[in-house]
Amino acid sequence: MTEYMKRALIVSGKNTDTESVQRMMRAAGYDRIDTVKSGSEARRAIGNRIFELVVIFTPLTDEFGHELSNMISENASAGVILMCRNEFADAMKERLSDSGVCVLSKPFSSQAFLSSLRAVESARSRMIGARRENVRLMSKIEEMRLINRAKCTLMLYLKFTEPQAHRYIEKQAMNNRRTRREVALKILSAYER
Repeated sequence: MTEYMKRALIVSGKNTDTESVQRMMRAAGYDRIDTVKSGSEARRAIGNRIFELVVIFTPLTDEFGHELSNMISENASAGVILMCRNEFADAMKERLSDSGVCVLSKPFSSQAFLSSLRAVESARSRMIGARRENVRLMSKIEEMRLINRAKCTLMLYLKFTEPQAHRYIEKQAMNNRRTRREVALKILSAYER
């Protein structure tokens, strides 16, 4: 059985920024760490792979980096840590407060980085759980709409009342060992042509 390998991306215009962070990330369980130098390279990498964490050292060679962090936060499931000089940290925290990006000022201690890393991982985990729940709820809503359409079809063509149509769908599902969704689809295919 293979163990899950956590993948991270470091975006930095300078190699000197990344060495200590890579060591800390490896110690925290990130086995696969890719590095790129620019925002455009990072966008390509994110389009091609799934990362659990992206660490951005500002400024980048082609942009400051807050635009990239915002884009990743909105469009990918990765947690994001934005590293910037102390004089920019408060402005970046304010600008990115709604996006879930963790802003850490440079210079930083290993304790501050690891604390930020844990906070980002926790937030990412909650976000993924919320997305799964959202998908489940959207599926349930779609199923309810389908069943309601089938009820309306029964009411229109067979002159059932709403309770009769509801009971009919429930009974068909139970008697035929089908889901209510399957029964609704069968009703709709029979009457809606």
